[in-house]
Amino acid sequence: MSKIATTVRPLRESDRADWQEMWAGYLEFYESSVTPEVYDSTFARLLGDDPRDFNAMIAEQDGRAVGLVHYLFHRHAWKIEEVCYLQDLYARPEARGTGAGRALIQAVYDVADAKGAPSVYWMTQEFNAVGRQLYDRIGVLTPFIKYARP
Repeated sequence: MSKIATTVRPLRESDRADWQEMWAGYLEFYESSVTPEVYDSTFARLLGDDPRDFNAMIAEQDGRAVGLVHYLFHRHAWKIEEVCYLQDLYARPEARGTGAGRALIQAVYDVADAKGAPSVYWMTQEFNAVGRQLYDRIGVLTPFIKYARP
């Protein structure tokens, strides 16, 4: 696919339907789902002003929302500055390979740089071959293995 002009901007209240549709697609890809209450709570937090909450941006191409990113800043025991965790990244299937995902990650890098965060990190599933093609070009694969409480 060829690159398409992509604009990245902060999430707005008027983005609710597009955001929910894209986040549902993201969750479905990772074989997960959440209740309507979680959609409501997450969207409210994304638009809130609590610095502990997540932030969100939307990618647009030709005036249409084609991607989203959720990220947050948090303290790190090994650094004085906060670090940035990019939790969710999604591009609509028709926008994959057009530069939307790269633009969203770059926008997070730019926000992290502006806040003085020394690192941005994210995780993905091993089976996310399409996403990993992008991540291998703009990030560094680390040797960490994630464990979670059963």
